[in-house]
Amino acid sequence: MFDVRYHALSLAAIFIALVVGLLLGVAIGDKELVSSARNDVRNSLRRDVAQANNERDDARRQVAEGQRYADAAYPILTANHLRGRKIGLILLGSDKDAPGFVDKALGPSGADLKVVAVVRDSVDLQQLASRASGTRYGDLARDPTLLGDFAKRIGIQIVTGGRLVENARTALMSSLSGEFGGLDGVIVRRTTDKPPVDKDAADRLNTLEEGIVEGLVATGVNAVGIEERNSDPSFVGWYRDHDLSSVDNVDESAGRAALVFVLGGSDGAFGRRGSAQALLPPVVGRNGSP
Repeated sequence: MFDVRYHALSLAAIFIALVVGLLLGVAIGDKELVSSARNDVRNSLRRDVAQANNERDDARRQVAEGQRYADAAYPILTANHLRGRKIGLILLGSDKDAPGFVDKALGPSGADLKVVAVVRDSVDLQQLASRASGTRYGDLARDPTLLGDFAKRIGIQIVTGGRLVENARTALMSSLSGEFGGLDGVIVRRTTDKPPVDKDAADRLNTLEEGIVEGLVATGVNAVGIEERNSDPSFVGWYRDHDLSSVDNVDESAGRAALVFVLGGSDGAFGRRGSAQALLPPVVGRNGSP
């Protein structure tokens, strides 16, 4: 009887040992399997990241090469395209960078930036009336409805020259370099650097700026509004509403080229914003033909 029990216990112990061994083996095998899968995923991710980094570096090199090509091609593309033409830059609000962008754009074209004028961000009707003494605009202080027509006359004389703009220039302009008159093209840059503090002042400033632009356009010279690629807010819509062509990326080679071509006779909205018709206009020569 003892031998049978001993034999049974021995078999049970062997069976239990086999089960425990089997379970331990499965557990160890699972750990190794999980570890192997984890390593495979990690290695795959590392390969994906390395590939993405290489693609990013290649894209950056291509962009840099494209920019170098554009910078090298720009002087060739625009050389003497505006030779002998006199251009004015009118800033509706302060913008210290705009003259640099315009100078860089016009350099190879042969154009002369004849005048840079910064329109004041406030309208003093009394001063304007005083400077317009002897003309119908001498009543500006008493009759502000004359401001729009006065501003249009100023815009015309910025291009053509005239006594009114000369007399009123210090009251109108916070900064002026060069001389008005004899312009073949005009560039406008609008900003909101220092908006007026009350509605009446804002309305007067808006009337002045709109009137000046209306006068510029009325002369028939090529007129274009500009801004940089990341300007915020954008004034492209305002330019187009006031019959100006527009270039929304004048800080880039393509934008500088578009500016030159518009001053040469093209028309439209150009650049990289969604409102642009194209990156570049058709190239128009000095005789007006494509």
